[in-house]
Order: sequence, then C-alpha cells, then structure tokens
Amino acid sequence: SLATIVLTGQVQAADMPAPKVMPAEAIVVDYDVLPAAATMEAALAAARSGVSAKMIRYYEATGLVGPAGRSQSGYRVYGPDDIHRLGFIRRARNLGFTIEQIRELLSLWQDRSRPSRDVKRIAEAHLDHLRDKIREIQAMVDTLETLAEGCRGDDRPDCPILRDLEATNGRISDLASPQMHRLNSI
Repeated sequence: SLATIVLTGQVQAADMPAPKVMPAEAIVVDYDVLPAAATMEAALAAARSGVSAKMIRYYEATGLVGPAGRSQSGYRVYGPDDIHRLGFIRRARNLGFTIEQIRELLSLWQDRSRPSRDVKRIAEAHLDHLRDKIREIQAMVDTLETLAEGCRGDDRPDCPILRDLEATNGRISDLASPQMHRLNSI
C-alpha cells in the first residue's frame, strides 16, 4: 500500500477512506518494504533538511550526496543519515564554503581519526578568502561614496559617477586632488 499526496499538503493512505488524512510526517513510501521512520520521499527530505529538492538532486549529481534509494514505484527515498548529511551541506553552504571545500569537510567529518588541523586549514583558508572579499567590497563602497559625494544630484547633466563609469582606465581625473588620489589608490 502506497501513500498518496493530497492537495492540502497532507498525506492520505491509499487504502483509507477519503476523510481519513494523516500528517505529512507519516509519509510511507512502501511500508511493506521500508518503514516510515527509516525513509522519506524527496519533498519531505527537503523540508526536513532545509535543502530544496532541486539542490538535493544537484548534490547527488556532484557526488556530495550518494545516489538516493528508490521505492518500488521509482521515487527517490532518503533516510536519517541522508538528512543529517544534507543538513551538514546546507550549513557549510550558508557559511560560504565551495562545493570542493564541502567535499573535503564531508570526508574529514566521516573520518573519525582525522586531525583537526586539516579541518582548521580549510576553515582558515575560507576565512582568508572572505576577508579578501570584504576588502574588495569595502573598496567598492569607498569608491561609490566618493563618487556620490562628487555628484551634485541636481537637474544638470554633468555627473562624475557616469564619467567614472565611462573612463577606459576606471579612474577619474576631474575630481579634486584628494578625492582623485583616494580613488586611484584603490
């Protein structure tokens, strides 16, 4: 007996009368073969892990998650270990780690004899990258602030912001010397 999804987002057992509705947590892929507590279909796995079904498929394609098991009807099914792994991946992605860094972190996570220095090395390299990005963004903010300060913002067409954007070398020369020096030093 297979569970079927009802438009309300709840699940109704196929062998139950129409008024009897079970909560989504009670999804059973094929409870003669796989117990409900052991597996769940992609939609419920996505809800439980916080990772969209599309991203779960992507993580399968990139090898971060192994191929999903299949129910007798061909639906992808996931177990608690899969959900835990997906949660790990989601958290790492939220922290900005790349797919390759996550692959390394997953490998270290599974290796109970790993030296923590290997994990720290990955985290510190990522921190260096984030700090570089922060510096780049701060340079953009500084440049835009200087350009905005130099623009009168009135009805006249003259605008140092547009002059800077059209410059072939990315530098403007029409601003007062301290402003120009500030922009050219970025």
